[in-house]
Amino acid sequence: MGGGGAGANSGGSPAGARVPVPPARPFLDTFRANLKETFFPDDPFRSVVRERGAARRTLAALRYFFPFLEWAPAYTLGAFRADLVAGITIASLAIPQGISYAKLANLPPILGLYSSFVPPLVYALMGSSKDLAVGTVAVASLLIGSMLGSEVSPTENPALYLHLALTATFFAGVFQASLGLLRLGFIVDFLSHATIVGFMGGAATVVCLQQLKGILGLERFTTSTDVVSVMDSVFSQTHQWRWESVLLGSGFLFFLLVTRFISKRRPKLFWISAAAPLTSVILGSVLVYLTHAENHGIQVIGYLKKGLNPPSVTSLQFSPPYMMLALKTGIITGVIALAEGIAVGRSFAMFKNYNIDGNKEMIAIGTMNIVGSFTSCYLTTGPFSRSAVNYNAGCKTAMSNVVMSLAVMFTLLFLTPLFHYTPLVVLSAIIISAMLGLIDYQGAIHLWQVDKVDFCVCMGAYLGVVFGSVEIGLVVAVSISILRVLLFIARPRTTMLGNVPNTMIYRRMDQYTTAQTVPGVLVLRIDAPIYFTNASYLRERILRWIDEEEERTQGKGEMGVQYVVLDMGAVGSIDTSGTSMLDELKKTLERRGMQIVLANPGSEMMKKLDSSKVLELIGHEWIFPTVGEAVSSCDYVLHSHKPGVVMDSAAAHENMV
Repeated sequence: MGGGGAGANSGGSPAGARVPVPPARPFLDTFRANLKETFFPDDPFRSVVRERGAARRTLAALRYFFPFLEWAPAYTLGAFRADLVAGITIASLAIPQGISYAKLANLPPILGLYSSFVPPLVYALMGSSKDLAVGTVAVASLLIGSMLGSEVSPTENPALYLHLALTATFFAGVFQASLGLLRLGFIVDFLSHATIVGFMGGAATVVCLQQLKGILGLERFTTSTDVVSVMDSVFSQTHQWRWESVLLGSGFLFFLLVTRFISKRRPKLFWISAAAPLTSVILGSVLVYLTHAENHGIQVIGYLKKGLNPPSVTSLQFSPPYMMLALKTGIITGVIALAEGIAVGRSFAMFKNYNIDGNKEMIAIGTMNIVGSFTSCYLTTGPFSRSAVNYNAGCKTAMSNVVMSLAVMFTLLFLTPLFHYTPLVVLSAIIISAMLGLIDYQGAIHLWQVDKVDFCVCMGAYLGVVFGSVEIGLVVAVSISILRVLLFIARPRTTMLGNVPNTMIYRRMDQYTTAQTVPGVLVLRIDAPIYFTNASYLRERILRWIDEEEERTQGKGEMGVQYVVLDMGAVGSIDTSGTSMLDELKKTLERRGMQIVLANPGSEMMKKLDSSKVLELIGHEWIFPTVGEAVSSCDYVLHSHKPGVVMDSAAAHENMV
């Protein structure tokens, strides 16, 4: 190393504009601020605190937990007309879907109608979304059916299976509401967009394959959800395929897909697709009744009990050996239902330019599932298909859920006998047509074009669900996502910066081809917080950057590295392992005759460096507000004829220019 380096300067150095050390704050104040940013980033109770008087604050708190108190006083007749149309429209979709999804969960069909009556009423009181249409969903139904069915047979022990489904719904509701009350909504964010695309696509594929039982008219079918078991079950019973069932199912599936295609091409005709499932149920029932098709192998729903939801509090199972099965099922299905409901709610809120509170939504969804488990309902959330119909129908408030609920109530009281002759093959066709919309192949292609790792996460979830099980797919997707996060933290990016000619701007040299190195000065940018997980890696990577630059300069006969400038602009925080790393790096560079220089450190870093005495070791004069000032000062000292002179950063920059 040449004698002109920092080590030869007898400690002399330029003094640029000093970076101040923030004043010390009491630990409790800092802890309280960090706690608030973690759990209350949206400051949800600001409207309560602003009010004066106990009565007004109580009313503001009630408005927070019951958003209907905000819009109900200003509700107009015009808004009710819009909500009435939207509610009746989504009811025409909710009734056949509810029956279909209950069959998918291996539950009595009437539970699908029960679950479309009570939960929407609860959500209308507590939900913050104007567009979310509450009801049963296919993926959660499949999860309940596969997880509970692996331990308890729904045909051999239907009473126990039903009780476990209600218990799982209770646990799901408690878990969901707890996440909202404890402000732990960020946990759901660990299900990334890529994970949801792959998981939903895989679940939709599995659901479609499961419906081959109804389409082909098979009486026995595998309880496994993987594609190999399903295909084996299908093709090992070719002698039992019924052409009548295939013909009827294919016809109604074609009808549903055509109406959906028309609605997509002409959004104003959304009602055609929305009414198609109920139309299929009516036509199928009439056809079976007139032709007595049930005597020719066409399976029908059969008797549906009239009346509103019976209480089911005493049916919940809180004793071994099945309580843990219900708990596990409830937590997993609860997370999936939350992710779907909140994602759908946020999507439509964005279209209408209003915000929804994720934690408040968790409380609302959790409460409606707890109440639902007490009233013979199984897991519900906000499905995309029903919410899209609600949005397109022009809903104004959550009152559309109330209208839908009243329509379902009327059906339960008077119309359930009419579903006796509804063929199961029509329900299979309804499920398949709804699930095809969840296979977002365009989203997967977009992931491949933008981020290959996200595509791998998506495909991991999809293949795990299709070839393993729903639980395996979820575990694979979350594991890959967490591994990616850990890699980002443990192996942060470091880049070499160069000077853009005729400016004081420094940018990445691999991106800006015109950027140039400054002789004797190596500028590196660290693009992540410095923690115990990456401190050792960063030290080794910085030393490797120095070795590579030394080899390059020696090969070209240029000045070797004298100063290592670290751009800390992206280092949001640092822990004690990070400060120790800078301490060790300082000593290592001193032994090699080099000086470490810090540029643009944040307030937290300055406090940590000051408290750990690393700031004193590096020297406050070697810390600068900007990379430009740091490099200017280093370059001036390198070329100054008076080593050791102290200059301010402005004078150094003027001399450099």
